[in-house]
Amino acid sequence: MPEELMGAVVARSNLVRALRRVRQNQGSPGIDGMTVDELPTYLRAHWPGIREALLAGTYQPQAVRRHQIPKAGGGVRQLGIPTVLDRFIQQALLQVLQPLFDPTFSEHSHGFRPGRCAHDAVRAAQRYIQEGRRWVVDVDLAQFFDRVNHDVLMGKLAHRIGDRRLLRIIRRYLEAGIMVQGVVVERYEGTPQGGPLSPLLANVLLDEVDQALERRGHAFVRYADDCNVYVQSERAGRRVMDALRGLYAKLRLRINEDKSAVARVWGRQFLGFSFWTAPGKVINRRVAPKALQAMKERVRQLTARNGGRSIGRVVAELRRYLVGWRTYFRLADTPGVFADVDKWLHRRLRALHLKHWKRGTTVYRERRARGVSDPMAGMAARFSRNWWRVAGHRALHVALPTAYFDGLGVPRLAAR
Repeated sequence: MPEELMGAVVARSNLVRALRRVRQNQGSPGIDGMTVDELPTYLRAHWPGIREALLAGTYQPQAVRRHQIPKAGGGVRQLGIPTVLDRFIQQALLQVLQPLFDPTFSEHSHGFRPGRCAHDAVRAAQRYIQEGRRWVVDVDLAQFFDRVNHDVLMGKLAHRIGDRRLLRIIRRYLEAGIMVQGVVVERYEGTPQGGPLSPLLANVLLDEVDQALERRGHAFVRYADDCNVYVQSERAGRRVMDALRGLYAKLRLRINEDKSAVARVWGRQFLGFSFWTAPGKVINRRVAPKALQAMKERVRQLTARNGGRSIGRVVAELRRYLVGWRTYFRLADTPGVFADVDKWLHRRLRALHLKHWKRGTTVYRERRARGVSDPMAGMAARFSRNWWRVAGHRALHVALPTAYFDGLGVPRLAAR
């Protein structure tokens, strides 16, 4: 029964699942410094009291630790890192609430839902474009997670949840302060990114907009706070944008007018992808230019020639980053672009090798040892201070072929 949900939250089977998930996800400590590995021992000693407080409706979460990460397009994203204990409790809450809410969400919503992913959203957008909807209403919400209105959200939750204790703990999580330079700053709006519960709460709030778009028969895709509506004309797009402004205003949310637009689909990106027309008028996917630029910038940082790091360490860091990047963008239909990036990456690594070999006789000796002819090695050594120029020389391709980087474990983006 809805009024007995807190009992399901503290049920042993639910808690075992929650602890397993928190340990799998790892993550950094909150303001108390407790690590994920220390959580089981802490729970063995303190869980009876915590359970009693949860069932009595008196449990008080700790403040979250502020953590800022740079955005690809500039600025920073504010994260709030809860303590591992609060992450554990939020995960237990999520596992009870998700089955209650998720079946009622729109089929057009793909973010943070079981059995759905960003690729599903991108494929749905591609289908709409293939059907002839070549205009998109691309909506970006201004600081969405920082501006969620607590009263509006709690009102929506109260319609479905009868257990007042559970509503009380969610409200307290929303209102938990943020630790900034040792001082707890109170929060009156927003749901900080970083806790397991925040994505579900975002979907609960935004589902009202989804349902309104469905009733009006629109073709749209939403992933978290990213929403694209696909239409057949600019005029139709303007009408939809005006309607969305009103729908979001009812939720006390505001559209970022600088980043939102009614535009041709070819000039916009969605979840890091953009679209193009292949021969036969087939709509294909590609990595959006901004996403490709952001990846190259990250690779430049990882292969910087002034860090004093070994080749092995650089390759290990590259591998951690590129394997995940390749897995996400494998949906792109542009193997030629990936092959060009592989060549560019190998050239950067050759330049890094040159810097390690220094210049002059050391460079010459290394190339000769790797099978480069004497005249070719001498010619390349004369320009060894211009690392990038020499890295493109045929001598370096002989000394450090693609197979060499394969052996080091450098991922190939063009490989399927």
